[in-house]
Amino acid sequence: MPTLHDLEILARQAGVILRAGYGQRHTIDSKSHAIDLVTETDRQAEAFLLDAIQRHWPGDSILAEESGTHDGDGGQWIVDPLDGTVNFAHGVPIFSVSIAYAEHGTVRLGVVYDPMRDECFAAERGRGAFLNGHPLRVSATENLAQALLVTGFPYDVWHNPDNNLDNFARFAVRSHGVRRLGSAALDLCYVAAGRFDGYWEIRLKPWDVAAGGLIAAEAGAKVTNLQGGDDYLSPPQSILAANAVLHAQMLAVLQGED
Repeated sequence: MPTLHDLEILARQAGVILRAGYGQRHTIDSKSHAIDLVTETDRQAEAFLLDAIQRHWPGDSILAEESGTHDGDGGQWIVDPLDGTVNFAHGVPIFSVSIAYAEHGTVRLGVVYDPMRDECFAAERGRGAFLNGHPLRVSATENLAQALLVTGFPYDVWHNPDNNLDNFARFAVRSHGVRRLGSAALDLCYVAAGRFDGYWEIRLKPWDVAAGGLIAAEAGAKVTNLQGGDDYLSPPQSILAANAVLHAQMLAVLQGED
């Protein structure tokens, strides 16, 4: 099994690739939807991570955003080489590398690295969450009206009515404000750091939230799906993260009880 330090090293090394590619001209392709982008830098960072993992932990499986599943009979790595590709492609410096490690379906290690701010968020299950080595704790805000929230929207927001816009409107008139950064991994880490008070999103993928979900939980957040259940990694995916008191208030809004 890798150590948390191993994941931090890999994330920082992948971050060097992202930082070198930032602000350059890119080869940009669309995936399933017009706003679901991938750049050559996504692929370069993922290729680096896959090669490193397969060389040092050859028995492990890998679930990666761009290349899919790589089978193995050990633990599982869940990798997003560039979370926030749309930001990256437009020259917006809000994106990250996200790496999680799971055993028997439970995420044990998680690292999210922001190469533009040199911020490395990390957590090991049962041992707390840290930012560049300093302990993290979620905010103590318990009143939704005073809470600064963050969310995101699915790639087919143009066409699919299940697009989170109704939830955004509900929270916009009940909270201190709602932001959209464009990186689910960083959204969760910012909840862990107390920068945001709560986060929710629908229709995600495991690589979006596997590492960040653990980091938020280890910083004291209650992290569930939008039905209040513990599993936010299995389809249909959704996630809600906040301190326990605020989580209950947000869940009530999301379930139409408020």
